[in-house]
Amino acid sequence: MRTIRTATFVSLDGVIQAPGGPEEDPSGGFRFGGWTFPFFDEKLGLLMDQAMGEDYDLLLGRRTYEIFAAHWPSRDDEIARQFNAVNKYVAAGPDTPLEWANSHRLEGDLAEAVRALKATEGRDLLIQGSSEVIHALLAADLIDTLTVLTFPVILGQGKRLFDGHARPGAWTLVRTDHASTGAVVSTYERHGEVQVGSFA
Repeated sequence: MRTIRTATFVSLDGVIQAPGGPEEDPSGGFRFGGWTFPFFDEKLGLLMDQAMGEDYDLLLGRRTYEIFAAHWPSRDDEIARQFNAVNKYVAAGPDTPLEWANSHRLEGDLAEAVRALKATEGRDLLIQGSSEVIHALLAADLIDTLTVLTFPVILGQGKRLFDGHARPGAWTLVRTDHASTGAVVSTYERHGEVQVGSFA
């Protein structure tokens, strides 16, 4: 069985939209595309590499797939070589061409398709971007590990990591570190049901 994990850029107020550049996703009038750029330093790059790991296939939504497919095939660096070589499992309808090498369309209900994929033998499934995929899989309790790269900025608008439909559950912090710019990288693993109590 595969493990499903994320490596997600998020603002202090939970926004994950268009972290990489102004043209990435301006939908909804979002005007802060590229908001992570000022906070990257060498250490954060190393922490990002750790968060992504080395042995994975990609699990992507349509918009993230289109952004990646337009960018990575023409690059020749370590991340590009990894992304170009691995399998890409894509939540996209038949109108979206999957021309990037090793791309596979997920058919039917997304949660059920991912549940079936997760049950197979193979590499971890790493979600990058893909907010709608994250929302659907959190609601179906299919994500095993969340790595959240939190940046010290409040954006006030935009697509958020949690959409109010995630299945309740407890998570355990297994690793955390930070860069000199104030970005914090924390990894959580699924840890059973929500426990409650009272201070009364």
